[in-house]
Amino acid sequence: MYRLKYDLCRLKFLPTEYNYTMTLQKIRNIGIAAHIDAGKTTVTERILFFTGVTRKTGEVHDGQATMDFMKQEQERGITIASAAISCQWDGNQINIIDTPGHVDFTVEVERSLRVIDGMVAVFCAVGGVEPQTETVWNQADRYKVPRIAFINKMDRTGADFNEVVDMMNRYLDANAFPLQLPIGAEENFTGVIDIIERKAYIFEEHEKEIKEIPSEYKDKVEEVRNQLIEKLSDFDNEIAELYLDEKEVSPELLRKAARRATLKLLITPVFCGAAYKNKGIRLLLNAVNDLLPSPIDIGAIFGTDIDDVEKTHKRNPSSSEPFSALAFKIINDPFVGQQTFIRIYSGSLEGGMQLYNPGKRKHERIGRILKIKAKEREEVASAGPGDIVALIGMKYTKTGDTLCDNEHRLLLENIHIAPTVIELKIAPKVRKDQSKLGEALGKLSNEDPSFNARYNEETCETIISGMGELHLEIIMDRLITEFKVEVEVGAPSVAYREAISHEVQADYKYAKQSGGRGQFAHTIMRIEPNPGKGYEFVDMVKGGRIPQEYIPSINKGIKKTLEEGILAGFPVVDVRVVLLDGTYHPVDSSDMAFQTCGSICFKEAFRKATPKLMEPTMKIEINTPDEYIGDIVSNLNRKRGTIESMRRYRKGSQKINGFVPLKEMFGYATQLRNISSGRANYSMEFNKYTLVSDSLQEEILKELAEKKKQ
Repeated sequence: MYRLKYDLCRLKFLPTEYNYTMTLQKIRNIGIAAHIDAGKTTVTERILFFTGVTRKTGEVHDGQATMDFMKQEQERGITIASAAISCQWDGNQINIIDTPGHVDFTVEVERSLRVIDGMVAVFCAVGGVEPQTETVWNQADRYKVPRIAFINKMDRTGADFNEVVDMMNRYLDANAFPLQLPIGAEENFTGVIDIIERKAYIFEEHEKEIKEIPSEYKDKVEEVRNQLIEKLSDFDNEIAELYLDEKEVSPELLRKAARRATLKLLITPVFCGAAYKNKGIRLLLNAVNDLLPSPIDIGAIFGTDIDDVEKTHKRNPSSSEPFSALAFKIINDPFVGQQTFIRIYSGSLEGGMQLYNPGKRKHERIGRILKIKAKEREEVASAGPGDIVALIGMKYTKTGDTLCDNEHRLLLENIHIAPTVIELKIAPKVRKDQSKLGEALGKLSNEDPSFNARYNEETCETIISGMGELHLEIIMDRLITEFKVEVEVGAPSVAYREAISHEVQADYKYAKQSGGRGQFAHTIMRIEPNPGKGYEFVDMVKGGRIPQEYIPSINKGIKKTLEEGILAGFPVVDVRVVLLDGTYHPVDSSDMAFQTCGSICFKEAFRKATPKLMEPTMKIEINTPDEYIGDIVSNLNRKRGTIESMRRYRKGSQKINGFVPLKEMFGYATQLRNISSGRANYSMEFNKYTLVSDSLQEEILKELAEKKKQ
């Protein structure tokens, strides 16, 4: 027996007894995710209380939440980093990941969903399906994560259980179906009714009392139960036969069928409660055990062969299989150094083992294996399938990398990281802190793949980029509090991209003589627009006109140019390069000569291909009272925005959905408050890069040129 607790961001764990002989069937690796302020962290805190992990309930509003461990989380009352904790309920071990709701930290949700087996999606009974809810739902769809829904805040004014279920089906295509019905709503919310068991649970403080279903609800319960039987009969032959014969379907049979349908993503079971008032949490825990998958239920994972992408390898969740794991988070701890968090899918891991990183094509030697408990760490000798552990001693492994057995190599699906959209200039207040700043930024970008830092040699400036203003604000705070580096920052700017408008061919011969051995390379290439597909390099050189060993050199030179940009120093995207021909010199040609030639040839072609700037366009959702709709829409039109839809939010209010360039959105929170007297609110997330108009491009390039002169 040893104690397990691990944290996916800041090592936020509390001790819990862990029986290592527990079978995989008894493990639930789940995530809790939703829109900001739907109550995810409060739900998690109540789970910890009812399972005995904590003795008192931590609250988000007073900075005492167990899962909000970072100073920045406690000050702002929001979750910034995904945090994991372990508890036990009714014989099962439940490993929980509480994720952020703010769109600026969506990468935390992304990598958490990549390694969990099931999800509890939390919805506000008043707000229903909100912008970040849709984002999280789409992320879960990407990784095919089975999920159940918990409609929280049923005691709030305006709570509407049925409306939220309808919104889930309208906007998320969730095939949501209630397995509970609320007894009352708002201040009259007193309990729930279990549809499968036909039992009413009345909440009294921390306890639940089982009673007969109130008479006014009996007909509704039977109606919904029959609808559930009808729905499940589509997926279960035994229930279908009983339904057609008009025979009673037992609760056990219904629960098993509901579980199978949930695991196959055919339905989303819906539950409800009020976490802040301790209502519905025990029943939610029962639902996690009954309906969400274990590693055994998830079954085998598949990875691609590192030498043949058409070939796949299968790994079952068994300690007897070859080892496979995914690194999904890196943190830097002042006491033990870099810790690499991995989810193990198959095989056994022991300290001192040598593993292979197929993405980096490097071997890694495992130093120590840690189970994390709050600020404490416990070293363990081994770990197996379903475990999430921290490894010490990794040199090359980053977020999204696969680790596998050296003799049985495979590459698991990586983690999707959205591009950064906002930039800041940053410099240390004291010149001597320059190297300290560089080291701190390196560690932060290593931890957070949605944060980038680069040095612009042309302007001698350090540029940092992230997912939004709050994201970079947190980075600034951490530089000061954790790394003790005082910094000065410039105004936020847009992270543009560069692209080409049409196909162009270029021919360039690079030749230098300096007395000794010269430099010679010659390339002919065609560049083409490649919308939405990124960079692509195609070698069509025939007859050995360019020796094979120099082809990668040309590609390397082009890639470096893509990163540095040509038009205005922004990365070049969505371009296809076809290498057509060239020549070489048996003495003067070299790797560096072809790198340089490839770079210059590409630049010449790019400048002829009518280069265009692309700007990040944001998807925006605004919740506003009806009387301000006209002014808000007019303001969006002035910002080059487009309205996609407007729909009824609740009585007297509407949701406006649309798209607006990020350049126009700086300071929008203040503008919206002024327009709506503080009554409207909004959220936005990155949607895609779009081409800017010729006139706007000229204006942007002029602004950038003036900034460089300053």
